[in-house]
Amino acid sequence: MNIKDIQEEIVDEFSMFDDWMERYEYIIELGKNLPLIKEEFKTENNLIKGCQSKVWLQGEKKDDKIVFTADSDAILTKGIIAILIRTFSNQKASDILEADMSFIDEIGLKEHLSPTRANGLVSMIKNIKMYALAFNTQN
Repeated sequence: MNIKDIQEEIVDEFSMFDDWMERYEYIIELGKNLPLIKEEFKTENNLIKGCQSKVWLQGEKKDDKIVFTADSDAILTKGIIAILIRTFSNQKASDILEADMSFIDEIGLKEHLSPTRANGLVSMIKNIKMYALAFNTQN
């Protein structure tokens, strides 16, 4: 699936919930299925700056795609990074760099997060794009 299709699928999933308590529960569930980062990658270098909780993100190039793994010490944050990894893992660097991020607003995520969590979300996206930029220049 391409990024846009995955984003549309996520928007559809979130539209099934009537209120934000149900959406928070869903985000937490998504976090439980997150492809976890290996312990050896839980380093200071992979820690995302600007997050209220600890979030580690690791990306590696496999063939012509980037595969991301992550973890967090907070259940909600783990769910948020899980949404981003579902969207951007196994995608080409150029596609990640060109991706429209409006699906975050469509599901209402940013407006329902505390300011520090919203900043963390922005930092997570920035780190994913930085990986894509780094791998894209290797071509």
